[in-house]
Amino acid sequence: MQLPKESYASQRNLRFLLFEVLDSPGLSALSRFEGYDREAFELTLDAAKQLADRYLFPYYRAMDKDKAYFDGEQVRVHPAMKPGIKAIADGGWISAPQPFSDGGQQMPLVLHNAGLFLFYAANANLASHPFLTAGAANLIRTFGSQDLKDLFLERMYHGDWQGTMALTEPQAGSSLSDIISSAQPAGNDLYRIKGQKIYISGGDHDAVENVVHLLLARIEGAPAGTKGISLFVVPKFMPSAEGLKDNHVTTAGIYGKMGQKGYVAAHLMLGEQGDCLGYLVGEPNKGLSYMFQMMNEARIGTGLMATGSASAAYYASLKYAHERSQGRHPSNKDHTQAPVLIIEHADVRRMLLFQKAVIEGSLGILLKCSYYADLTHAAEGDRAIEAGYLLELLTPVAKSYPAEMGILSVSQGMQVLGGAGYTDDFPLEQYYRDIRVNAIYEGTTGIHGIDLLSRKIFLAEGKAVSLLMKEVKSAIDQGRSYPELAPYAEMLAQRAAALHQTTMKLIQTAMAETPEVFLADATLYLEFMGHLAAGWVWMEQGIAAMKGLEKNLQGAEAQFYLGKIQTLRYFFEYELPKTLALEARLNSAVRVTLETKPEFLH
Repeated sequence: MQLPKESYASQRNLRFLLFEVLDSPGLSALSRFEGYDREAFELTLDAAKQLADRYLFPYYRAMDKDKAYFDGEQVRVHPAMKPGIKAIADGGWISAPQPFSDGGQQMPLVLHNAGLFLFYAANANLASHPFLTAGAANLIRTFGSQDLKDLFLERMYHGDWQGTMALTEPQAGSSLSDIISSAQPAGNDLYRIKGQKIYISGGDHDAVENVVHLLLARIEGAPAGTKGISLFVVPKFMPSAEGLKDNHVTTAGIYGKMGQKGYVAAHLMLGEQGDCLGYLVGEPNKGLSYMFQMMNEARIGTGLMATGSASAAYYASLKYAHERSQGRHPSNKDHTQAPVLIIEHADVRRMLLFQKAVIEGSLGILLKCSYYADLTHAAEGDRAIEAGYLLELLTPVAKSYPAEMGILSVSQGMQVLGGAGYTDDFPLEQYYRDIRVNAIYEGTTGIHGIDLLSRKIFLAEGKAVSLLMKEVKSAIDQGRSYPELAPYAEMLAQRAAALHQTTMKLIQTAMAETPEVFLADATLYLEFMGHLAAGWVWMEQGIAAMKGLEKNLQGAEAQFYLGKIQTLRYFFEYELPKTLALEARLNSAVRVTLETKPEFLH
């Protein structure tokens, strides 16, 4: 039996999604992406894999063992962090999607995110740092003055300076309306910043010369709530003609995290030991709207991180299943015969199919969202507008489905190994610890459920939902033309109709009841939408696989397409039916959670 060749991600699957499902090189018809034909895609993917193989994957487990630490003055990270960040920067990846005029390559986001998926699968502890910088730099590029761009962007794009997103405060958490960090005018377009920020990813480390925080604070006299929040650039060291000077951004410590031991989360004190100065970005009191650009980018990135970790765990458990012998087939009672490989057992194959279905479905959703983002930025007219609506609607799904289902996927990978999976002799336990935070990063799943149900389904007076259903119907209609897919196309049609009916029921509830009633099970609605979106992209993958099989291929290529069809069958037979329970719960009038008093939980 042939052992799996992949260590952490499938290059063949990436090419299948990019070229056979999405026809991503077709974006080269748009002037922004005219240099990105099929050959450019191929070369870029190869370069990303080579970089990941050399600078990231070999150090994944080492960064867990030799974890980051705070020595009282400076956060120290693994020695491989600096060359890894520089390799990604030198490859142009931090600025790749940006315009030529800003030092970028105008790379399609769908290609950029395919590379990012490979980096995260190889080592998310390392890859998270440069792509956090990319988001921070893009905020400066989009909303900052030319002086700010000149001062910060080049060093950030070169990987010399880290960028962060500094939102969370001890008393506020995810409730950004409660931010109290203050900003007082200090002259020369500078503000004195005072306050604390917690859980700041990449907030301090010695693999870079400087850390540049994109930070939310209130200017004195600003309105209460989210309307009074402004955005500032607050570097750890302030650039000057004499060099870098201490800006009194003090690291109080780092958090001892369950996983991601190489990716620091810092507690920062601002202005405690002297003046901490920051530059206002854009206009006062518009900081949260600016920050949402980075947050939405980061939500897609979080989905990619989760999918990357789940992918690496899958290939580790698949490798083990091809090597570990145990037991015999139930029909074989001859104990003198040698045990079979555990991949011969149906339940092990079920666990592997679950992982494959989650990973390849999640990646399909994420690359589709990336493709929509490319159309939004580069197409014209209705095509760009409609792609923007679909991207907005699907962003909560693209973040939450890979994060939540990825946790379950890695758990199943660990189960494949049995007791060995719980030991640090194998990487599964680290993947399990590392992936867990993705359901918390960039807004918890509950927050995204509320966002989807209270805002996104009403986007453009419901047009976004209508556009999604139109896309789903197109896949259903194409699937019906293949006998192998027709039963599953009908199942998808039924589940899509059920989601639509459930949505209408919930909208009626919103009109008749308080928001507490309407939103009580928003997380379950998000889960329903996630399963439907996965079913949709699996139907599209099934259609592309059927077209591949029509070529009468042999060997590994035929097995690849047959594997796609078999995984689709698994998803529709095992996973999509779970939405029946979600439908029943969402349509029920019984309000268990709302009627549970706090004292009942003592």
